[in-house]
Amino acid sequence: MFCMIFSVCTNPETENSGRVAKTLKQDNILIVYWTRTNNTKAVAEIIQRKVSGKLVALEKKNPYPENYQKIVAQVDRENEEGYLPPLKTNIKELGKYDIVFIGFPTWDMQMPPPMKSFLTENNLSGKTVIPFNTNAGFGVGEGFEQLKDLCPESKVQKGFSVEGGYEKKGVFLAIKGEREEKVTQLVDKWLREIGVL
Repeated sequence: MFCMIFSVCTNPETENSGRVAKTLKQDNILIVYWTRTNNTKAVAEIIQRKVSGKLVALEKKNPYPENYQKIVAQVDRENEEGYLPPLKTNIKELGKYDIVFIGFPTWDMQMPPPMKSFLTENNLSGKTVIPFNTNAGFGVGEGFEQLKDLCPESKVQKGFSVEGGYEKKGVFLAIKGEREEKVTQLVDKWLREIGVL
């Protein structure tokens, strides 16, 4: 049995939840996510079921190694060096989306380098940006703050963070079955709080 951690992070200076629902249309919503064990993908799919929109999984040009220790070592190096890995994913017509959900797991207590690459390469100025996160029980770390730093001209909404798998202990996809139902309820509550539903 897994315990679940849920938190909503707020930035009062950029919070603009009252206006989100007014601009919500299926064709102006983009849901971009980075995942390894598919827990962030599970949350992204829950969001899509609730608000529709286009779902996009980020891919690196050169995939990370499968071995957990090797990927941890590589990500540590990338974070220390500020390296932004090149992405295979290229979202055409990014300008047509007014609302962009950004999903990522907590890696090294921060945002994974590929998501930093995406936010550095793509201009989300003027867009409503809504972050969501999965983690191994230690929370979002610096991830939401990093997102705000990388999206200084965006309207950043409250973020959603929930416990997913714990790869170090061999727990991979955890958001399934009854847990997925519970997470769906939490996502629904969060989306209503930020005025998306």
